[in-house]
Amino acid sequence: MIRGRSRDQPGKSPAVAQPSFRRERGLMQRGVWPVAGCDEVGRGPLAGPVVAAAVVLDPKRIPKGIDDSKRLTAARREELFEEIVATASFAVACAPIARIDRDNILRASLWALARAVHALPDTPKHVFVDGRDRIEIACECEPVIGGDGLVLSIAAASIVAKVTRDRLMCKLAQDCPGYGFETHKGYAVPGHLEALGRLGPSPHHRSFFAPVAAARERHRASPTGESVSASETSTRGAVEAAI
Repeated sequence: MIRGRSRDQPGKSPAVAQPSFRRERGLMQRGVWPVAGCDEVGRGPLAGPVVAAAVVLDPKRIPKGIDDSKRLTAARREELFEEIVATASFAVACAPIARIDRDNILRASLWALARAVHALPDTPKHVFVDGRDRIEIACECEPVIGGDGLVLSIAAASIVAKVTRDRLMCKLAQDCPGYGFETHKGYAVPGHLEALGRLGPSPHHRSFFAPVAAARERHRASPTGESVSASETSTRGAVEAAI
């Protein structure tokens, strides 16, 4: 059988579709507004809070180039962050280390997402949330798996959450030098694991994550001496500075 020549150029991946405003616009046409998108960043790291953001885009002033934050360079995320916060309604909330340790990472993340929605200046009538889980809010909540790559409001929230958390981790790096928070943002990269083994956990590390618990056991004889409340206080201050 003769096959036609592929339209894709050799060595190039097919283009990935960007998120759209289609779902939000459909709700607007039915009289449902405001419509928010929300997303969180920071479930996987060994250190630092989970940061959640909720965003209501202005249909008349949507910044161009909004995409899933993971597809963007750090410089482009920073540019879009400034455009989004200047044109959209948004709110940010954090789940601190104490809540992550107490509730587990999933519950803490859902709590932060709900807090971000509740903190919006105007209560939304419909919320799109990235993932498969609903959050406890007063309005309709629609989970969208892979939503940060599909729904424009969720993508915008992913950018706000990512930039806020990255800035926050750079602030926490000043509180706890030596771990490299400003570089890896708390994720379990080799350099972070090496520093954790060498220095032991900081007040910003998540106590029950396995590498942190193992490092704590090794360093039990030399505690940091800083309380969890001090960690929460510095986190709140860093979040305020980040946005």
